[in-house]
Amino acid sequence: MAAFLLGAVLLIVQPQIVPSTPAINSKAETSQSVQRELLKKTSQKNDFKENIHSNGSCRQLPQTIIIGVRKGGTRALLEMLSLHPDIAAAETEVHFFDWEDHYRNGLQWYINQMPFSYPHQITVEKTPAYFTSPKVPERVYNMNQSMRLLLILRDPSERVLSDYTQVFYNHMQKHKPYPSIEQFLIKDGELNVDYRAINRSLYYIHMQNWLKYFPLDRIHIVDGDKLIKDPFPEIEKVERFLKLSPQINASNFYFNKTKGFYCLRDSGRERCLHESKGRAHPQVDTWLLEKLHEYFHEPNKKFFELVGRTFDWHSFVAS
Repeated sequence: MAAFLLGAVLLIVQPQIVPSTPAINSKAETSQSVQRELLKKTSQKNDFKENIHSNGSCRQLPQTIIIGVRKGGTRALLEMLSLHPDIAAAETEVHFFDWEDHYRNGLQWYINQMPFSYPHQITVEKTPAYFTSPKVPERVYNMNQSMRLLLILRDPSERVLSDYTQVFYNHMQKHKPYPSIEQFLIKDGELNVDYRAINRSLYYIHMQNWLKYFPLDRIHIVDGDKLIKDPFPEIEKVERFLKLSPQINASNFYFNKTKGFYCLRDSGRERCLHESKGRAHPQVDTWLLEKLHEYFHEPNKKFFELVGRTFDWHSFVAS
């Protein structure tokens, strides 16, 4: 009896184990309740669809998400990764975690947007806006703390130009006028740092937000500039990160001289990315490009320190 009482006392006075990341783990306590609430909302709306196929496949929550960055090469990454037989990819950008109308539909709605997959396959979802959306990291964490995240980045200055180019062509297709890039980049004779495309290229700010919830070993950064020039080595790294068997090889890629970038070869079938990919950027004066490079110099340096690696970007010169 005395031994029992002594044990009880020791149990009561035993100091609490403090987690290594208190802010995150306090949120983790609510993770399951968040999931239950999201599922409850869905069932109340009676949105459930049959998610099990007669062939043994089913829809399931993604185990991997390509979180961005916009105009970083996310579509190319998804198409290349889809060459692997153990990958099942959602066809469209779901925008579950960043669009409130979608998020309040609940997890079952999210599952309904996923492809049918077999138990041995990894379901992948791609929404580039996730990386720069402040609410998304916590929401993903509450759904799955073990999520493996893919982030593809390219030279921030080039990404700004590509961002503008996409919006410009979208307007042209609708026969709507659109201002020149100089009108967005310059304000009162100086670089317009309030331009949203510039903010999206401040990688270290957005990365800090993700690292509040996920350790760096859960986020694999794909070098988007290298993926364009020589895709196979970058895809090999992604296979290893996702613990996939090495199934994709160099013969799956071939350079299309007409398009000016690599296309894919799968089981004898050749395919390239949509014609909207790889568009030429607008001509920009050298002085303006130098302004961009100069502006991104310090933010890039901070990002390199944050992730423990460097990238061959114009705006960084090693000291």
